[in-house]
Amino acid sequence: MIWFITGVSRGLGRDLAKAALARGDIVAGTVRSHAAADAFTALHPTNAVALIADVTDTTAIAAAVAHVEAHHGGIDVLVNNAGFGMVGAIEETSLAQVRDLFETNVFGTIAVIQAVLPAMRARRAGHIVTITSVSGWAPWAGTGIYGASKFAVECIGRTLAQELAGLGIRVTNVAPGGLRTDFAGPSLRLADARIEAYDATAHQAERTLAAHAGTEPGDPVKAAQAILTLVDSDAPPLRLLLGADALGYAEGEIAAMQADIAAWRPLTLSIAAD
Repeated sequence: MIWFITGVSRGLGRDLAKAALARGDIVAGTVRSHAAADAFTALHPTNAVALIADVTDTTAIAAAVAHVEAHHGGIDVLVNNAGFGMVGAIEETSLAQVRDLFETNVFGTIAVIQAVLPAMRARRAGHIVTITSVSGWAPWAGTGIYGASKFAVECIGRTLAQELAGLGIRVTNVAPGGLRTDFAGPSLRLADARIEAYDATAHQAERTLAAHAGTEPGDPVKAAQAILTLVDSDAPPLRLLLGADALGYAEGEIAAMQADIAAWRPLTLSIAAD
């Protein structure tokens, strides 16, 4: 099996690459520096293929995909993993920060999907896996911009599955809860401004992530194995939550939505045209 995984320098992307390599698969992974490329290539003498390409650079991504298709065979599984987190109130986050995050988390994901789809469609085979987040299911104060990016890729994956129906390409959105990666460390960005009024609400997200850094409930190595399991399945899910915390937050959000729908059902139906 041939994988194309974005963001394999660290975290879940690296653990997933290592798990796939351990069973003999070929993994082409994107990194952003020569040092990171050397470190990734060292994981396996032949099957670890390092590609220096930032997902925000559409030309580099197209070239990376073309290289894998030409030299290693057709891509069986694409994993959209590259991205970063951000905390801070929506009012505190500059528009430049919002655009920067969306360039990677959303537009980068779309660019990679668009790059791999022509060859997958021609073969009528492939699996597109996008790492979203439970924050794309259940929003919480202080993570609005990050969560919005994950809401966006949730929608992209779900509609992509409809668009590719009958073309032999599978789609799965994987929404983890907290994993013991460096998400709450160097990868996490803070809003440009700091407004005291949000100390009891939005700022709690930063404190919570810092307090649990390194003790998050999810094991990224086990999460990687779970992704291997879904990819190997004859009937993989469209959406998969990973972790007890992800399940709890998602179920709570769904229950709250159902309660609102039920409570306001008469008003919802009151606008029918005569």
